[in-house]
Amino acid sequence: MAKTDTLSLYLSNGSTKDKLAEAYAEVVDMVQKGAISQQIKNTALSGDPESGSVEVRRLMTSASQAYGTARKAGAGDAVKNNGVTVNLNQDKEIVEEVAQKDLLFYGVDGILESRKVNHEKAMIRELDSAFFTEAESAGTEVTVTESTLVGQLEELIQAVETVKNDNVDGVDRDMLVLTLTPATYGALRNYIDTLPNPVDGGVDVKMFHDVRVFSNTRQTEDAICMAVGAIAQPVVAKPYEAERIPLSNDYAIELYYSFGTKAVMPDLIAYADVGTVVVSA
Repeated sequence: MAKTDTLSLYLSNGSTKDKLAEAYAEVVDMVQKGAISQQIKNTALSGDPESGSVEVRRLMTSASQAYGTARKAGAGDAVKNNGVTVNLNQDKEIVEEVAQKDLLFYGVDGILESRKVNHEKAMIRELDSAFFTEAESAGTEVTVTESTLVGQLEELIQAVETVKNDNVDGVDRDMLVLTLTPATYGALRNYIDTLPNPVDGGVDVKMFHDVRVFSNTRQTEDAICMAVGAIAQPVVAKPYEAERIPLSNDYAIELYYSFGTKAVMPDLIAYADVGTVVVSA
């Protein structure tokens, strides 16, 4: 009888909407935590994503001048307009039909609880796939010359770390990330597991030569190194809706979201094919 009340409450006064909003918030929260892309994307956004596009700022290195330069010129250096427009042009939906009898037995909140993990994984798969496809498309391939995996990864990191152009004069390692295919990550992990634990806390594969490391199933290149924020991926998700399907006694649970993906710092993205030999023969 309690489950019937849950359905009746939703149909009459909308009380179950709270459960929908709660489940929606949990899905979005878990996507942000679980998707690699959401942890390293550019968040320096201007504008309203709801409008369909935003402007994204890129990393820029400030340049010093001799003391008195601004006073003599009557003005400081102009800040470069380094904005890149990103359109939210990917419109997606998760719409699942629920039989009315299932709502009677489980309630709206019970149905959502059973589908929540699936919805989270669907969004993570979509966002990460688009993110790393863009990284490989916009990035630069580095031909590594070292003979070991450790040397090759260090070579790849330095390729991004030492970039100098009109925008940057080198990039600190704590601003870089390294994403590896599972096979490459596993080879590195197997090597790191053989190292003796230092006095100050042990060895952690999540950091390699002061750079954060991720195992990533959604890239085709062995190793990608990029600056945090090199790619923007604004996302707008609409809260859950539950509505009756016309001419039936069933309901639809609906989640809609839109996103766009664009490299705003392609000069700070590099990838390489590497081997799995971690020590010299």
